[in-house]
Amino acid sequence: MNALAELRRLRRGEPDERRSRKPWGIDHLPALPRRGQPKPPSGLLGPESLQVLPRRLHAGGTWCESFAVTGYPREVSPGWLAPLASYPGPVDVSIHVEPIANDQAARHLRRQLARLESTRRIEVKKERLSDPALEIAAEDAADLGAAIARGEGRLFRVGLYVTVRAPDEEMLAAEVHRVRALCASLLLETRPVTFRALQGWITTLPLGLDLIKLRRTFDTRALAAAFPFASAETEGTAGILYGRNATTAGLVFVDRFALENHNQVVLARSGAGKSYLAKLLILRSLYAGIEVLVIDPENEYSRLARAVGGTEVCLGADGARLNPFDLATPGRPEAFTEQALFIHTLVAALVGGMSPAERAVLDRAVLAAYEKAGISANPSTHSRPAPLLTDVVDLLDLLPGGGALAESLRRYTSGSYRGLFDAPTSITPKGHLVVFSLRNLPAELKMPGALMAMEALWRRVTGGERRPRIVVVDEAWLLLRAGGDDSARFMQRLAKSARKYWCGLTTITQDVDDVIATELGRAVVTNAAHKVLLGQEPQAIEALGKVFNLSEGERSYLLSCPQGHGIVIVGTERAALRVVASEQEHALATSAPEELAEIEAREQAL
Repeated sequence: MNALAELRRLRRGEPDERRSRKPWGIDHLPALPRRGQPKPPSGLLGPESLQVLPRRLHAGGTWCESFAVTGYPREVSPGWLAPLASYPGPVDVSIHVEPIANDQAARHLRRQLARLESTRRIEVKKERLSDPALEIAAEDAADLGAAIARGEGRLFRVGLYVTVRAPDEEMLAAEVHRVRALCASLLLETRPVTFRALQGWITTLPLGLDLIKLRRTFDTRALAAAFPFASAETEGTAGILYGRNATTAGLVFVDRFALENHNQVVLARSGAGKSYLAKLLILRSLYAGIEVLVIDPENEYSRLARAVGGTEVCLGADGARLNPFDLATPGRPEAFTEQALFIHTLVAALVGGMSPAERAVLDRAVLAAYEKAGISANPSTHSRPAPLLTDVVDLLDLLPGGGALAESLRRYTSGSYRGLFDAPTSITPKGHLVVFSLRNLPAELKMPGALMAMEALWRRVTGGERRPRIVVVDEAWLLLRAGGDDSARFMQRLAKSARKYWCGLTTITQDVDDVIATELGRAVVTNAAHKVLLGQEPQAIEALGKVFNLSEGERSYLLSCPQGHGIVIVGTERAALRVVASEQEHALATSAPEELAEIEAREQAL
């Protein structure tokens, strides 16, 4: 300002602009407290002190060093960034994403292709050999341009930055060396943000600010693969969400219908969360349009069935009947023989086993009962009403050697246990979720009831429309161990033939030792493409480790892991699993008495 202007300002009494003007950035600083006012807590503003060095930063009592990722591998797989994101040390990883408009991306790719083509023509003109890197870059640019033109993807500017923290400089240097070595193993090129240590530290804070702006262009697929949307140990993001990877914090997905068979096994001790996981998987399978059929011994799935509009069948209630003589798949010549074999399995379960002579006389009585009803191997006779167990008992009385067997079965036809067998089938389960509850059955009928419910569900699987289905058998030890060899063979047969009907069998049990102690039980358990092992008891871990070839670390983890944690095995791949659920899913899946009482009280208040 010249002297004449200064004189005019003084005459008008105007303040000096140079003294009143604030320095740059002063508006962004917090106002100092006036005298007598309390100072704001320092924790709300940041560290108590900040020392900025060329490559490091001392924030309070913590040393920090930041670096940016400037080079990436050409091809990546889903979850490839998980080793860095799950690094066990004090590391902050920040990804900044900025979408690029399609028209701008198209112009950029055209210019890039033009430069690459110009370079290629110059090399040809000079009679030089072609550069493989140049050819690959041109091919990638052409593929990206075609994908954007078809609307199959977009381009993004992505910046990846890492800040390493340590209590002193020596530990910081060692930690930085380890992190950069990990990045090098992932084929990532890293550069320290020299003379921009403060900007690098702020960039990795959860503020959404990218003050470094060292970015690379990603397409949609590459960007999606950079996020931990899938566990590195289990390939793919299709299928049903099981939970988080307890090691890498990635998400664990399993598509059972993409495996060689669709069967699943859930093994855990009581209270480890196996039924909780089963309910979550049922709910998420229903989201995907999969029909679910459940055998529920303890009435744990009724709330879920009511919430999603499913059907609950309470065996043992008044009027609920299942006739085991109904043909599973009428219209097929082999349906007649298959049903006769199931009758043998059911009767053996009812009477506690049969001798060869009793099996022979029972076979004659069953065939005679079907013949009396006009049903034979001819498919045209399968629509006629099926006989009842009462008819078989009456025929056993007339056959030589059948009196003792008939006397053992009489309590199920005219005695105290006749409620399941004294009438034709009165229930036809329908809906996307069908739950057979066995809670109302006496203890002596739970295992036969589970067999009959299993056969009824199998009749629906084999005779219904072609669609993906899941059959869930909770407390499967009732059939695999308590039911004897006949029921275990029945389960094994269903496990082997489920895939033919686009169906997967889920076997859930807490008595692990009892199940895997028998050959047939092990056959059912091992004939599943994927398994979930939650917390285990010490007495069962040795046998379980031999069956599933568990390492010492995996055995120790299963013995000490908290509720809802375990190991998921998909083929040869394994991942540590932590089951997670939303608030709404938890309300439907929980079986904790205190939580159920709170939910019921809340529902009654409404």
